[in-house]
Amino acid sequence: MKRSLRFPLVLLVLVAGALSCRSVGLRGKIPGPLYDAGDVEAVNETLFLLSAEEPGAAELQQNVADLLSANLESIDIAGGRYREISLWRSGAMPGGRSRSLGSLRFPARPGHPEHGRVLPEFRRLLTDWFRNRRQFRQEVMSELVDRIKRPVDRSYGHPDTGRPYATCAVVGNSGILLKAEHGDLIDGHDLVIRLNNARIAGYQRHVGAKTSLSFINSNVLRSCAVRDGCFCHPYGDFVPIVFYLCQPAHFVEYLVCNSTHKSPLLVTDGRLDTLCARIVKYYSLKLFVEETGKPPAMWGKFHDVEMFHYSSGMQAVVLALGMCDKVSVFGFGKSPEAKHHYHTNQKAELGLHDYPAEYEFYRDLVERPQAIPFLRGAGIKVPSVSFYN
Repeated sequence: MKRSLRFPLVLLVLVAGALSCRSVGLRGKIPGPLYDAGDVEAVNETLFLLSAEEPGAAELQQNVADLLSANLESIDIAGGRYREISLWRSGAMPGGRSRSLGSLRFPARPGHPEHGRVLPEFRRLLTDWFRNRRQFRQEVMSELVDRIKRPVDRSYGHPDTGRPYATCAVVGNSGILLKAEHGDLIDGHDLVIRLNNARIAGYQRHVGAKTSLSFINSNVLRSCAVRDGCFCHPYGDFVPIVFYLCQPAHFVEYLVCNSTHKSPLLVTDGRLDTLCARIVKYYSLKLFVEETGKPPAMWGKFHDVEMFHYSSGMQAVVLALGMCDKVSVFGFGKSPEAKHHYHTNQKAELGLHDYPAEYEFYRDLVERPQAIPFLRGAGIKVPSVSFYN
């Protein structure tokens, strides 16, 4: 099916050429329009530049500044059975009262960082992450084999080849997974990435049983940190974990969990976080212009700009692009007949994610990766990508 889009004359400056849309099957259906192939070298510079605007940047910078100048207290409580780490700013509230910036109480065990080492290590990690977070460097994609694949392979005792994995599967959590039996196909990949500790017991026919890498957000890590030994391993304590930072204060959780984990616990590079944020905003802007005919500058009136964020699944796919020669994606997309997550009763999507925009990105990955401006200069050969629903 093909349909035309009409734009006001003023938008002809912003959108190069006449655009048309069509539905595309990617071994299943990902909803949403797709630009026809045309001049794939024509990049809308306006949308590209607007994607760099980050309304929450000032708030993030202030949050990081507060944390870097914060006091930190690490104490044993309840007769040494628990430890509590607290962050606060002295005199930051009216009347000279201190302002809490976060706290974490967790079961104490041997191996946790010494009290006096927590604050300097926290500051070092946060400083490095934020310095990278403020940069836009596509070439971070070419560093993923070294930064992620190498420590993962080392933990499994695999040889250090310095080359990408031949095949990777990224397994999402959509209820559409239950409509097919892709378990054996998923398990046949060299690397299998799962998201946010989704349960696989009882669903192996549909989602497989193999997990090579667990990809989570730091809110999930925080829920793990309060458990004995920071247990965050539904797939086994030998499975490496990669997480992205939702809140800068969560480096406390990282320090607590990393000290006791047997397998690698890796934080995504801040440059990769920025790259993912810009990709999704770019496609959200593009889709907004297509569907509404409004100027892209009005995008913020129709989105929660302060909370807008890419999904865990989207960043896992981008991660795989830099580590794999062939990427297969399962359990992305939705259907009226399927649950939001195959393993929960959640019925609705989170409002902070623009899933249709992410589907547009995936569609370009499959059909015309050369049209994705953010992957130019990334220093990688974009792998073959297939979506299975």
